[in-house]
Amino acid sequence: MSVITDAIRTAKSRGGPAIVAYLTAGFPTKEQFLTQLNAIGTAADVIEIGVPFTDPMADGATIQRSSRVALEQGVSLRWILDQLTTARDKPKAPLLLMSYLNPLLAFGIDKLPAAMSRAGVSGIIVPDLPYEECSDLRMALSKEDIALVQFVTPVTPDDRMKMLCDASGGFIYAVTMTGTTGKNVTVPQEVLNYFQRVREFSPVPVCAGFGIRSRAGGAPGSARGRCDHRLRLGRSAGAAGKPRLLAQKSALSQRQRVALHWVLMPRATPKSLA
Repeated sequence: MSVITDAIRTAKSRGGPAIVAYLTAGFPTKEQFLTQLNAIGTAADVIEIGVPFTDPMADGATIQRSSRVALEQGVSLRWILDQLTTARDKPKAPLLLMSYLNPLLAFGIDKLPAAMSRAGVSGIIVPDLPYEECSDLRMALSKEDIALVQFVTPVTPDDRMKMLCDASGGFIYAVTMTGTTGKNVTVPQEVLNYFQRVREFSPVPVCAGFGIRSRAGGAPGSARGRCDHRLRLGRSAGAAGKPRLLAQKSALSQRQRVALHWVLMPRATPKSLA
C-alpha cells in the first residue's frame, strides 16, 4: 500500500476529512520553502508540492501568480529535489509533487524516480499527461514504489473511470468541475452523486480538487459528500493587499488554521500548535 493511501485512510479513521495541502515551491521566497513545508506538515495529512511552470494549464490565477514569482527566483524541479534531499528536517506527512510534463522530460524520466526517492517524495500528479501516454513514466516510477495519481471528472464514462481508478496510485483525483483551480463555487448535488460514483469504482481514496474551499455547502469532506477533502493554498491580494487563507476557517481545527495561516503569512509568529 502507498504511504499516501495509508496516510489518508488513517486521517479518515479519526472521523474527519483528510487534508492534502498544496504549496508552490519557492513562493514567496526560496529561503522560506523548507520552513513553510514543515509548518504545513503540522496540519496536513499529505503535502502536495507544486513545481512552478510557465504555462500551468490546470491552475487558476493564484497558482499562476505564485509560480511566476518562484520561477523568477530560479526555482526548478532539480532545485526542489535537491532541497528535499539535503533537508535536515522534513514533515512526517507523505510528500508528492504536482508537475506538468515538460519539467519532468527536461529532468529526464530515467533519472527522475531515483531522485524523487532520495528526496523522500512518495507520489506525483501530472495534469497534462493522459493515461494513454503515461506507461513509460508509470513503469519508471514503479521501480521506486512511487505513486502516479490519475484524474477523473464528472463527465468521465463509467468504463474509463474504472480503468483510471484501478490504475491510480495513492489516491484518485476527482475533479469537481470543468475549468481551472481556485474557483469559489458551491458543489451541486449532481457533483456529490459523481463523488459517490467514483468511490464505488475506486480501490484507493478519493480526493476532490478544483473549487474546494471548505466542508460547508455540500463540499467533499462534509457529511453529505463523505469524500476526502483536498485544500489548495495560495496567496492572493485582499482589500489591503494582504494575503488571505483560501479555505474557510470553519472547515479547519484551530491547530490547522494556525499552521496554514502562518504558511501564507510567513512573517507572522505562529502560535502554539499543541
